[in-house]
Amino acid sequence: MPEGHTIHRLARELRRAFAGNPVRASSPQGRFADGAAMIDGSTLVAAHAHGKHLVVEFETELLHIHLGLIGKFRPARGEPPRDTIRLRLERPDAVFDLTGPQDCRLIDPAEYAAITDRLGPDPLRRGARRADFVDALTRRRAPVAAALLDQAVIAGIGNVYRAELLFLLGIDPRRPANLVDEQSAGELWNLTRNQLRLGVRLDRIVTVSQADSGRSPGRLAREDALYVYKRQDLPCRRCGTPISIGEVGGRSCWWCSSCQV
Repeated sequence: MPEGHTIHRLARELRRAFAGNPVRASSPQGRFADGAAMIDGSTLVAAHAHGKHLVVEFETELLHIHLGLIGKFRPARGEPPRDTIRLRLERPDAVFDLTGPQDCRLIDPAEYAAITDRLGPDPLRRGARRADFVDALTRRRAPVAAALLDQAVIAGIGNVYRAELLFLLGIDPRRPANLVDEQSAGELWNLTRNQLRLGVRLDRIVTVSQADSGRSPGRLAREDALYVYKRQDLPCRRCGTPISIGEVGGRSCWWCSSCQV
């Protein structure tokens, strides 16, 4: 599932491609034909990300998109529309195709408020408060790795980031969240914000530091970019201990039993 950095980057790309201009909208698949007809020819005013939720503002309509597990919303490079495309947005010099979303629908302002009200702070949004995250996290009795997947605790974190962030701070993912002290929780917020910003810049998740790899993050190959995620039984990049895997919060999670205590 795309994590928060992907949605923020997508919102930025949509603004750059379409903001302030009328946009043609269509649904080659047909499942969003009525909605596409309502925004076809409208001016795209703005695009916002809040965690894993994308909201695109048109003159009189709000479009809500959640990509879910398999959704993609990306530029099309001259290819004709396929019948898998839920929504196509286009201008003479830009085309974006949406496929496989969990949600794609027009919403009213009250629905938008209801969506955002149930989300925790998003580290990439202006005004997001570290104190809100620290309070929400340290009140949970669930394992910290499970709490980080709770979008009411922090918006935008998924399975990759939670494993990598906890490794970087040396926190066992199975530790109850309410046993994470406030200083460590604050450090987790700061690290999350920095890592998400890097993810937006690079358009991918890279957590391995230059100190550990000898190369800048932007030059790391995919197989060298992460410390623990999907690296079970491989040696820890820092201590050599085989990486562990287990289920935490209903999802597979990876950690180093020596570096994370």
